[in-house]
Amino acid sequence: MDRSPPEPESEEIALYVSTYYSLLRSTGEVRVRAFEEAHAYSGSSLHLGALDDVPDLSAFAYAAARLPDEMVDVQLLILGQSHELFEASGYDVRQWRMSKTRGRRRPLRYNGRDQLAVFIASASDIDDLVPIVTAYQVEWNKMHARLRRGIESEAQLTEALKNPVALATALGVTTDNAQKLIDAFGPAHLVRSGKALYERPIDLRVRMLAPSYSQYQRAAQRWWSGIEPAYVKKEEPRRPPVYFVSSNTHAIANLIGGYARSHADEIVAWARLRDPENLGDEVARAAASNDPAELAPLLYYLLRGYIHSDPGTSKMKEVRAFETSRGLVHLSEPGHIDVDAQIARLSELDHELIDPRLKIPGIERLRKSDAVLVNIDYPLGMAAYHLLSRLGQGVGEMRGVYVMGKAATLNGRVGDVMLSGNVYDEHSKNTFLFRNAFTARDVAPWLRHGSVFDNQKAVTVRSAFLQNKEYMDAFYRSGYTVLEMEAGPFLSAVYELANPRRVPSDEVVHLSAHTAFDVGIVHYASDTPYSRRQSLLSKSLSFFGVDSTYACAIAIVKRIFELECARLAE
Repeated sequence: MDRSPPEPESEEIALYVSTYYSLLRSTGEVRVRAFEEAHAYSGSSLHLGALDDVPDLSAFAYAAARLPDEMVDVQLLILGQSHELFEASGYDVRQWRMSKTRGRRRPLRYNGRDQLAVFIASASDIDDLVPIVTAYQVEWNKMHARLRRGIESEAQLTEALKNPVALATALGVTTDNAQKLIDAFGPAHLVRSGKALYERPIDLRVRMLAPSYSQYQRAAQRWWSGIEPAYVKKEEPRRPPVYFVSSNTHAIANLIGGYARSHADEIVAWARLRDPENLGDEVARAAASNDPAELAPLLYYLLRGYIHSDPGTSKMKEVRAFETSRGLVHLSEPGHIDVDAQIARLSELDHELIDPRLKIPGIERLRKSDAVLVNIDYPLGMAAYHLLSRLGQGVGEMRGVYVMGKAATLNGRVGDVMLSGNVYDEHSKNTFLFRNAFTARDVAPWLRHGSVFDNQKAVTVRSAFLQNKEYMDAFYRSGYTVLEMEAGPFLSAVYELANPRRVPSDEVVHLSAHTAFDVGIVHYASDTPYSRRQSLLSKSLSFFGVDSTYACAIAIVKRIFELECARLAE
């Protein structure tokens, strides 16, 4: 008999969630210190040192990477769902400057002084942001107090910021942890941020602007309105069928767009000259091998640096124009929603330039295909449900839904790939059972450094911070080894695309019996919370870090090509 996993026995996590949602219902400003006690006693696996006097630099670095550099000056965060909501409350955010973070794609606007506007696309943004901001404040104030006791002058502080050993002594932490603080601030902002840390504690405030479920739906509608004109051609008699993919925007573009392969000589020459990450020798060996499959992964990885080595935006425009001419259109922030999309018409792809690992027998049949591949860039949590639901309403026949995402693994290593056919979703309390389109043999041939594990069981969590050891133990004992944030919401949308009623709650849902289209979910391990080993999140730009993402992307695109070619052969 199918059973849902046991509910995690963590009253502390439940109390923490209830605390910030009840307080954020206030129409005024809420001080972050009101969340601190519930946050600290939740025992978050990402913030194990919350109750210690010693600063937890791992937690601070994680939070800082998901907040903008301007955060050192921010005093008030305003959370809203649309420009109209902000403006109705007196915040003219259209005039504020855009702000970015390294670890989260979330639209932010900064007023240049002390206020940060945060656009939320779903409830998951709240579950993600509140613990991040709370951890940031808790650890900032710990470090401030220690620096005031251990450093006597600003000149001494400046020297300490240049010397991890001296900084470690002042903070009472290890040299490695002091380096995490230096890395978190970054070289461009280190001195300014370090001085702010020394000069003052922080007392952040948060204001939530009248959130509503309908506003999430309106945001999804704006997003789709920015995609629809590129998806539907005026001369087409009907809306084309779709293979939907959620992944990143570089892997699939490189595999089928062809720019890197057509400019291999230029990229190789640039790599030999600049030797990024000491990859020059490896590039030279791969180029000399005359094996396209050997050189391709390096070309794809180096393309980003090659593009950004050219000042301005001319090189990126050149790449986009090249891809568009070969059937791949990139849409940046459609509808002013920060989830990019790509439209690829299978009939227009250049078969000479696609990755050699995708050249299946009969691939020439794709020239007669009417199908479109729609790839969107990693939505966060429940935003996945809203966006796929809206896309499903606007497209023709759905032929496949494929999700590639990051996850924490309880039994593997960073860089491994996990394939699940059982997903427990914390949002709906459902256990989704489905036949995953992928098995280990679909991914393993393309993975160089890690391992592939299929027949796994995944848990869709509300937030990376909203987990503790007790929580993870409860799931681990029931065989759940993959912790991630999007599979459940995507599967809820899949259910509604294939059934005449809304997704239920707290049930075992057998998707395979009702879904006429292909469904595949692949996760690559970016963190190992049980061991707190080095996470891929902090090494996301390394060549090692992209190995598993490309193995997953190849499996997905190859599956789409095989299904479409088989359909055309019939």
